Amino acid sequence: MKVAEKLFAKRFMYDNPAVTIAFLGDSVTQGCFECYFNENDGLETVFDYNSAFATRVREILNMLYPYAQINIINSGISGGAAPGGSRRLERDVLQYHPDLTVVSFGLNDCCNPNISLEEYKEALRDIFTRLRQKDCEVIFLTQNYMNTKASPRIQGDELWEMCKPHMEMQKSGLLKQYMQAAVAVAGECGAEVCDLYSVWEKLEHCGVDTTNLLANKINHPIRQLHYYMAIRLVEKILGIN
Repeated sequence: MKVAEKLFAKRFMYDNPAVTIAFLGDSVTQGCFECYFNENDGLETVFDYNSAFATRVREILNMLYPYAQINIINSGISGGAAPGGSRRLERDVLQYHPDLTVVSFGLNDCCNPNISLEEYKEALRDIFTRLRQKDCEVIFLTQNYMNTKASPRIQGDELWEMCKPHMEMQKSGLLKQYMQAAVAVAGECGAEVCDLYSVWEKLEHCGVDTTNLLANKINHPIRQLHYYMAIRLVEKILGIN
């Protein structure tokens, strides 16, 4: 990728431009983890920016290229879906003129009855196309599993009710259908793919309880997996996977 060439050019303290990487996605991209109820019985989510995979990408790249100025634009929004990402692309990404944008949607799209698979694909196609028109490289990051069971660690009736439809959509293969469609659209538009979903499939095949790898036991991966996601993305950026 061209962004790797820019990083390589900055391996010494030369007067080269900074590298800007944007991340456009949902609560996973934003850096959301556990869910809890506040004193007013309102549902809230733990936001941990320092553990988000976008932050980890910068840490790893700065370790590899200590003289590189790397700007990270984290445009993940809790509850975000691809159509909304398309609408806010200019405001949240393009105005920063990124060299690379990592796009990751699907968890909320497949759960929203108002977003069809075709609308999801069209929104991604618009995002990829507009980024490429601005000479911005694109990686689509396929997403993690949702819960495959109702975990006994879930506390509160509201969270318990939330976990059921997510489990049904995961086990029915609907999320996989959205991920497969996204990969196909990425191929059409010249976007790279970092395939995380297939890793979760392999983990399940190996007997791993994937629900326990979710911080909220519904759809937010644990912090350790964000670091793994960052490693996979850096490998994709540098062309070593």
